Amino acid sequence: MFHHSVALTFIPPITLPCFILQLSFSLLLHCELVHIHPFNMGWTKSAKRKLSFPIITAIICTLTFIFLLYTERISTISYGSILRFKPCPKRNSADDRELQSDQLDNPTDESLDFDPDECSVTHGKWVFNTSIKPLYSDMTCPFIDKQYSCIKNGRNDSDYRYWEWQPDDCMLPSFVKLSIFRFDPEIALRKLRGKRLMFAGDSLQRNQWESFVCLIESVIPKGKKSMKRGRVHSVFKAKEYDATIEFYWAPFLVESNTDIPIKSDPKQRIIKVDSIAQRAKHWLGADILVFNTYVWWMSGLKTKALWGEFENGEEGYEELDTTVSYRVALRTWANWIDSTVDPKKTRVFFTTMSPSHQKNKEWGNINGIRCYNETRPVMKKGHWGTGSNKEMMNVVANVMGRMKVPVTVLNITQLSEYRIDAHTSIYGELRGKLLTAEQRANPLHFADCIHWCLPGVPDTWNQLLFAYL
Repeated sequence: MFHHSVALTFIPPITLPCFILQLSFSLLLHCELVHIHPFNMGWTKSAKRKLSFPIITAIICTLTFIFLLYTERISTISYGSILRFKPCPKRNSADDRELQSDQLDNPTDESLDFDPDECSVTHGKWVFNTSIKPLYSDMTCPFIDKQYSCIKNGRNDSDYRYWEWQPDDCMLPSFVKLSIFRFDPEIALRKLRGKRLMFAGDSLQRNQWESFVCLIESVIPKGKKSMKRGRVHSVFKAKEYDATIEFYWAPFLVESNTDIPIKSDPKQRIIKVDSIAQRAKHWLGADILVFNTYVWWMSGLKTKALWGEFENGEEGYEELDTTVSYRVALRTWANWIDSTVDPKKTRVFFTTMSPSHQKNKEWGNINGIRCYNETRPVMKKGHWGTGSNKEMMNVVANVMGRMKVPVTVLNITQLSEYRIDAHTSIYGELRGKLLTAEQRANPLHFADCIHWCLPGVPDTWNQLLFAYL
């Protein structure tokens, strides 16, 4: 009688699947050998009685089940160690508080990554918080243009620097909100290591660019940072991080006859709505692109649009509705993005319109003069003035919705609509010169209710950008 025995020894977990497969193969092979040796009829008959087809099938199924159960257990353990479960925003147990404490100690933990699907930052309110310590001032940051240096230019009140944006329906726990809405310059620089961040657009985009530079430059030692200014292209470099934060002047994004030199009379401006190559070649190679274009389009109901090259002269332009020209120009920009940008290498952002505040009656200050002397934000929920054009916003949404390359829209319009108090007003420049005393005494004609003081509202725009990064 042949006896097939198996020693019951310790089998390491990692080799158990192999052992089970070997055992199954041995049984099948043994049965097959018994079947093909008819001369050993005595044992063959006995074997056939003991190892009939149903018994063999049952053995194989049992071993297979054990194997699958084992591998499922290993898989479950592996997934459990990889997945990062997001904490429930409504739970406040001791375990949650301990978890929050641990994650606050490690603000770079990837589990704190911002999720725009869970947190809407476009709707909320401004909360006054005197505990905020701005990361810079127009006295300490040497890279702020005089146009945005309100305190340095004589503004006496500084409350506008202590308003903090709080979203309404953010589903993230409070400790994550803190990590998002407290700009950390060192983390930002680490994220930008070896990268080019470029802002391209109009003077509001320059406003945001200077804000970003000032938010990070204070933690960079002297001698390890530099600034190269140009009329069109300016570059701030953080040498230790091999990172650049750049600005490219392109008020329409597409080409025009008013980029350099600027034509102050809007009636003389002609926009080449189908041409972008001469501007866009300077954007190539950037790792992060942040675009905007709006305020220069709002000089009238009509714009002069030209197809073709200026070398052929400026004749032959057409007067189009501004929204039509804007749509054609944005499509030209979108086509360039889709045909040129590799989304695996470059992230693209588009900042929505920055509102102007020209009509004080819109926020209920009947005796006011535009944004002059405003010291508090509008508190009415959903306030929307004529300084933000919803038709133009719809153009942006329609064009972005048809693009192949994903574009992250930084929707700063609604949160900025409330901030009637934060414009440069009479504390800015006019054509490169500070306002005279006589001009300051006439805010109806000279108050700038388009651009923003720094530090100020553009810092919040960059906090949102930082959150997405």
